[in-house]
Amino acid sequence: MDELPRRPLLSRRAQRLVNAGAIAVASVLVVAGVVRATPWPSALLIRSVFEKGAAETVAELERHTPSSGVEVRSGIRYAPGSPDTTLDAVWPTGADEPLPVVVWVHGGAWISGASADVTPYLRILASHGYAGVALNYTYGPEGEYPLAVRQLNDALGYVREHAGELHVDPTRIVLAGDSAGSQLASQLALLTTDPDYAHLMGIRPALEADQLVATVLNCGVYDMDALADLTGIGAWGFQTALWSYTGTKAWSQTFVGNTMSTIDHVTPAFPPTFITGGNGDALTWMESIPMARALKAQGVEVDQLFWPADHEPALPHEYQFKLDSPEAQEALQRTLDFLAAHTS
Repeated sequence: MDELPRRPLLSRRAQRLVNAGAIAVASVLVVAGVVRATPWPSALLIRSVFEKGAAETVAELERHTPSSGVEVRSGIRYAPGSPDTTLDAVWPTGADEPLPVVVWVHGGAWISGASADVTPYLRILASHGYAGVALNYTYGPEGEYPLAVRQLNDALGYVREHAGELHVDPTRIVLAGDSAGSQLASQLALLTTDPDYAHLMGIRPALEADQLVATVLNCGVYDMDALADLTGIGAWGFQTALWSYTGTKAWSQTFVGNTMSTIDHVTPAFPPTFITGGNGDALTWMESIPMARALKAQGVEVDQLFWPADHEPALPHEYQFKLDSPEAQEALQRTLDFLAAHTS
């Protein structure tokens, strides 16, 4: 009996294509599994985007920074054990008396940024008679919350203990920050002024409450639950950043989400605050304006700078650093007026 005709075998070229396709699919599945298992790949991608934006912002800031009359010391180590625990200090050339100091925490979604991003802005403030200190800390995924808060508290202790060499008056300290740094500055303000909050954090404040005379909060985050209202790429970015910074996807279900939501902890002891955000920044409507209202409801003195929804051009996140614009120049002048009122 004749054999049935056999189905022709795949050519070698076709077989190679099949194998390549299978390998490609497997690779995609492996990468997808890695992305779901760890925040590192996505965090590094976001970091690279933020670093590019920060470089552009610094270049614009430098066009408005005084070329002389200000001293800068970079890379001062404020705590042992980590290459991240450094600060930059600035003060007016020839300063012969202790100066009020603006201690600034940089932004970067808790996973990027550096003191060098904000030192040019502090040089501008120094040209008006202030000392400035820009802080570095271990962000995520390299460090896990609340490590950054502990480090920054240590930095405040260093500023207090080394006030003389930094030309700082330790009785006139202003905490400031931008974006994620604003959230951290608000945490440090709570840590310093509210013993109950310090107890929750398990951190002994490095400053006495009366040493902290004011806060400056630019384009920050203060209500972690409100971030759930974000959609699209913004939601993905914040979810990745917070997973990276806290070490868990379930951060909202732990003490992390509660203690990072400083809007829920403000008391009448919170220091006088200047707060601002751009009308084209979703965080202004979700975070900064509600924070201003929460502070005022507690009787805290608030100086706010917000723009109408239809203001043109729409002012983006971190607009206050874009000093080529008149709106950023107004924010700078309002900041200087605020500092003068609370550090004289």
